[in-house]
This record gives sequence, structure tokens and C-alpha cells, in this order.
Amino acid sequence: MSSIKETISGFSRSDYFSRVNLHIHSNFSDGLLSPKEIVKKAREAGLEYISITDHNTVEAYKHIGPENLNGLNLITGVEFDCWYRTDFMHILGYAIDVKNKELLDICAKTRSETRFDLIRIFSSRKAPDVIKTIKNAGGIAVLAHPACCWSLNIEKMVRELVSYGLDGLELYYPYVRHRKIVKFHCIKKIKKIAEKYQLLLTGGNDCHKSDLTTCK
Repeated sequence: MSSIKETISGFSRSDYFSRVNLHIHSNFSDGLLSPKEIVKKAREAGLEYISITDHNTVEAYKHIGPENLNGLNLITGVEFDCWYRTDFMHILGYAIDVKNKELLDICAKTRSETRFDLIRIFSSRKAPDVIKTIKNAGGIAVLAHPACCWSLNIEKMVRELVSYGLDGLELYYPYVRHRKIVKFHCIKKIKKIAEKYQLLLTGGNDCHKSDLTTCK
């Protein structure tokens, strides 16, 4: 775990999205591209590090082998829908063992749980349990697009999640489309919270189509 933390902590703001994108969805959740197409486009775009973070599933990783990477660094990932008290949120897991039984037990059991917002919002997962499971699977836990969290006291919520093992906040995120509309907190505030609690800063463009290096 320490090596992945060191790797991610070495990424700067300018690295996202010129050579790093740690938030990509494949067609195993609600993305357009297959895992192999994502890898191919990432290499063509000059990316050096990527992570496929499908909603509630790690099925994409069954379809990519070392022979597909050709020097591209693929960090295993997942994005879980879950709740903390009255707050719905997404928690990213990075560098996870995608064969870990405990992790697979909380993954989606149906296709709709990976694709449709109206289904996923009814998740029964609890954030502390998700964080614990990610850690037990050898990974690190990161709160996705935190400026969209509807918590009235975002710092208090983050502090409590840190007590359960949260490792980082997704700071470098474009906040476009509906995320821009439901953005409740400013990036400056999120960064201050991350610095205060010494959290990792991650980023990605939440790609659902083929725009691996853009913020649109």
C-alpha cells in the first residue's frame, strides 16, 4: 500500500490529465469503451497511469492482461456507491486485489447496479464498511468528487471518514454536466480539508465515453 501512496502523492495538478487519469468507466458499468479499448486509447493519448473505476464492479480487470499494457501503468480500481448517515457518496478504491472475496462480496450482483443512477442510489452499502473492505483488499480509499457531497459540514464528515481509514480526496476533477449543477462545496475548501488531514490528492476526468484526456 505504501508504494501506491507514494506513486499517487507524486502526481501534480499538471499531471492530470496529461499523463494520469484515475477515474475511467468501461462498458462493464456505464461507460462506452471496452477495457481493451480504454487501454489502447490511453496509450495513444500518451497517458502513463490509468485506473478503470467502474461502478460497483471489477469485471473489467478480467479482460485486460499484461500483454495489452505495453508499458502503460494500470492501477486497479473500483467506485462504490454507498451512504454515510444521510449522505450518499462514491468511494474509490485503488490498488485493490480484484480477486479478494470480501471485496467481491460487496460488488454488484446485477447489471443494473453498475449502470443506472436510480438503481445505484438505493445501495445498502455503508461508507465505513466500504472503506474497511477496500483496505482489507490491500487498497486505498478515496472520496470521489467531494465537492458534490451534500453534507452540510463536509469537514466533519471527512474527519469521521478518516477515522474509518479514508486515505484521500479526489481533488482534480472537472465538475462538468450534472456534477457542476449539484456542486455544493468549492475546490479551495476541499483542498484545505485534504491538507489539514494529510490526505492523498487524486484525480481523473470520470470518463464515460472516449475523452480520456479532456475535462469535458
